[in-house]
Amino acid sequence: MTQRASVSGVPGAPGGPATDPAPGRNPWERFGWVVQSVWLVFLVFPVIAIVSSGLPAWQVVLGLALVLTFAVVYGLGAQHLQRLHRRCAPTQRRGVGYLLVLAGCAVGLVPLIGAGSLGFLPFVVSFGMFALPLAWSIALGIACVAIATAVAVFVDPDEGTWVVAIIVFAVGAMTGAVRLMTDRGEDYERISRDLAIVEERERVARDVHDVLGHSLTVVTVKAELAERLVDLDPERAKGELAEIQALSRQALAEIRATVGGLRVARLGDELASARTALAGAGIEGHVPDDPSAVDPRHRTVLAWVLREATTNVVRHSDADACWVELESNRLTVRDDGRGLGERPEGNGIRGLRERVEAAGGRLSIETGPEGHGTVLEVVL
Repeated sequence: MTQRASVSGVPGAPGGPATDPAPGRNPWERFGWVVQSVWLVFLVFPVIAIVSSGLPAWQVVLGLALVLTFAVVYGLGAQHLQRLHRRCAPTQRRGVGYLLVLAGCAVGLVPLIGAGSLGFLPFVVSFGMFALPLAWSIALGIACVAIATAVAVFVDPDEGTWVVAIIVFAVGAMTGAVRLMTDRGEDYERISRDLAIVEERERVARDVHDVLGHSLTVVTVKAELAERLVDLDPERAKGELAEIQALSRQALAEIRATVGGLRVARLGDELASARTALAGAGIEGHVPDDPSAVDPRHRTVLAWVLREATTNVVRHSDADACWVELESNRLTVRDDGRGLGERPEGNGIRGLRERVEAAGGRLSIETGPEGHGTVLEVVL
């Protein structure tokens, strides 16, 4: 999974490539709100403009309320985009809504402070660059630069207005470059995964071809020989038939071993994969290292359960931490996320329930204590 963290060099950029390759929880994920919020200090300039404008008290209060709303919505929107990026979910789902509120606050301040409202454009550009499809985000950046330049040329040619216009252009260029590099990086990772799948399929095809090609050739030759020996030497024909049976069993076992590499889940491997997936999603994982506590008869089933449960935590929970507990015949996966809510049970959970029940076990999934988090438990 690709992570995106706040870019410290760009005003409040809510999404960008992670730079810490070390395993474990990324501090940018945990304290990202600090990096995002620090840029909001520049909103002090519109606040000063409102307070020193000599406007009636009610207009001053209205202006300050709009600035506060802008800051709160920007912070919440940036956190929302960060969660969506972490789960590789589309950002346009709610990003447009946050962006419209931000633009509305900026436009609402125009009658109060005039050209001073241009100070909100860098935030709108940086947010839109990661909340919209690439073509729309570039169009938004160009439009904001054009607005700032037009105001500097035709409305308020003051030096400060030109400085703001230059800042808007710089922010648009930097966030656009980050967005392009991030998208290209995700394309590279996706292509790499596809190539790995193709390579694995080719490996399996080669192995199956080699196993079947050799075994079926030998079986065919021995079958033809047995056919000729049935009347001439029945005992030798029986021996050839016995060898054919042995070869068939051996070939079947080799085919199962070859294809089984794609289907058999191993608990030790899934524990390692769970740690990697949780760390990659910025979730603090508490996962045991040793699967020996589990009865060997139950390890395959619990490995499948752990794989699906970890996927659900990463994609749907918005959790900060996840705990995996193993016993001889029990697996528990719990997180501190948003819980089940009213969401229906998905195909993955239904498939796991059928797999567990076929093994004679029981699967339960429920919201955690006080309505927070999710607890999945399997008992075999």
